[in-house]
Amino acid sequence: MTSESKRIPTTLDEEIIGSGSLAVESTQSETERLDRVRRELLEGFERLADVSPAICVFGSARTPPDHPEYELARRVGREIGEAGFATITGGGPGTMEAANRGARDAGATSVGLNIELPEEQGPNPYLDIAITFRYFFVRKLMFVRYSTGLVVFPGGFGTLDELFEVMTLVQTRKAIDHPVVLVGRDYWSGLVDWMRSRLLAEGRISAEDFEIATLCEDPSEIVAIACSGTVDPG
Repeated sequence: MTSESKRIPTTLDEEIIGSGSLAVESTQSETERLDRVRRELLEGFERLADVSPAICVFGSARTPPDHPEYELARRVGREIGEAGFATITGGGPGTMEAANRGARDAGATSVGLNIELPEEQGPNPYLDIAITFRYFFVRKLMFVRYSTGLVVFPGGFGTLDELFEVMTLVQTRKAIDHPVVLVGRDYWSGLVDWMRSRLLAEGRISAEDFEIATLCEDPSEIVAIACSGTVDPG
């Protein structure tokens, strides 16, 4: 394949992943890539240094404001704030916006960690701190490093990716004492049943691993579980 037939990457994520292939044009040197990753890490470390304690709330960007899940996420964000915690989301619309809006209702710190995508996902208007990342792996590090618990509403591939990333980190003891709450029994029960009947029954995970995530519906209970991974913020 000639250089003329290679496609120009639309994001730096695509460039760093595909630059070694014959299909994607290399637009940066390895030194330039490493420097950009370093600067992105540094920005996250500096801007989030004082955001503590905090809870991450994940969920679909496609949840409309008139959906019951939106109102529930807003209430959960508010109760997280009232418990003395910041709320961290992916910074976009839908469920993320609702949780940030709830944090704003409570006067708590509202954080959005957005991601550069080919189709722009702008930050929602309820953020005190908004950072746009180019690299998914840097963004995911910030989610876990600056939170002490995870609340997961119904969502798609991105939500599932973030959920299993954290569950893997908890299982391997990279993220100690990091509660995970799955909101919506109807939505998550099929996945949980599959994990029980296949992963657990076939010995691919342990009983302790299976208990990492908790199914929950009640807003106050969701918040109590999610906030149990750290000391009382006082």
